[in-house]
Amino acid sequence: MQAITQLLQAARQGDSAAADQVVARLYADLQRLARRQVRNAGHLTLLDTTVLVHEAWLRVAGASGADFPDRRHFLAYAAQAMRSVVVDLVRARQAERRGGGEAPLPLDTVLAEQLPQGDADILRVHEALDELAQLEPRLAQVVEMRYFAGLREAEIAEALGVTERTVQRDWQKARLFLSISLG
Repeated sequence: MQAITQLLQAARQGDSAAADQVVARLYADLQRLARRQVRNAGHLTLLDTTVLVHEAWLRVAGASGADFPDRRHFLAYAAQAMRSVVVDLVRARQAERRGGGEAPLPLDTVLAEQLPQGDADILRVHEALDELAQLEPRLAQVVEMRYFAGLREAEIAEALGVTERTVQRDWQKARLFLSISLG
């Protein structure tokens, strides 16, 4: 693990070879995160895990000022990037459905009712997480690290510098907030 930390520090200082080595060494973990994202999105995304990993890497590599002191922080940020890739894809599909800049055509209401509602659900979860992040940033981090990155409570506690019990309480609060928001 120490080698990953050193590679992350070298990559932060602009060493592109170190950044490539980080991805090569953590590729299996990134694939695991991508599988989770694709599974959670279900039929709503056309991305496969490889494409999702690569799209997320482009966002992570292009992030200016991103600081990854260790493997867990890097994976948590990668999970957040994957989530944003999926949300952006859903938004783009919804824009295409709404005409994508073309002149609107009147639709029969029966056709409108047949559109999948899953896209709206993904956007509602994304917006609820954003709202939670504004109110309680640590709670949103716990959700992202646990649900999207698949980290265990001990790993989250170490990454955030809190106790495992605090992570458990934060997870309960976040679940309650999200259930009310999405209710």
